[in-house]
Amino acid sequence: MRVLLVEDNLRLAASVQKGLEREGFTVDALGTMADAEAALNAATFDVVALDLGLPDGDGIDLLLQMRAKGDSTPVLILTARDGVGDRVRGLNSGGDDYLLKPFAMEEVVARMRALLRRPGGALGLTLHAGNLFFDTTAREVRVDTRTIGISRREMGVLEQLMRRAGRVVPKDVLEEKLYGFEDDVSSNSVEAHISRLRKRLNNAGASVSIHTLRGVGYLLSEGSEG
Repeated sequence: MRVLLVEDNLRLAASVQKGLEREGFTVDALGTMADAEAALNAATFDVVALDLGLPDGDGIDLLLQMRAKGDSTPVLILTARDGVGDRVRGLNSGGDDYLLKPFAMEEVVARMRALLRRPGGALGLTLHAGNLFFDTTAREVRVDTRTIGISRREMGVLEQLMRRAGRVVPKDVLEEKLYGFEDDVSSNSVEAHISRLRKRLNNAGASVSIHTLRGVGYLLSEGSEG
């Protein structure tokens, strides 16, 4: 899951980014409205964490712009504005949730996952294909009852493939979900993750495998790998 974090306090932004990445999210952390607008125009995010007091404007204006464009990406407002009127304005402007600073990182993660579990959201509690199970809350992958240890990036690949099991997932979609703007991505990064993931699934006795469609993308389905 890819998150856009809009927060101008560098220390807080770094802390939140680290906490979210530890929970399996890919995070782009930006500190101005202008940069956030550019990011929203350039990529697709699963959720936005939005501060309101930004150096070049009010985060509410960014939120209103998103909704005016028909962008329904869930927005979690993170702010020190604690008045009832502030909360009402934030929610009425299109915010999906409102969390006051200072906050516990565990609550940010929990609220973000709750937003993603809403109807039409990107997060389901448990994904499954054949004898392969992915608990998206605990970030745990199992074949039958056996837990498989995999890296964060591999988990990200698997999650996208399981959400679209039986359908082709283009390589560029995987890259967009797995990597932020500042990440160093080589031309064969996705292929390397796919290769390692295939071996782990095969060694664990998974009844599904990852198929490569040259020049198109990847597909998770029953049968031997290809």
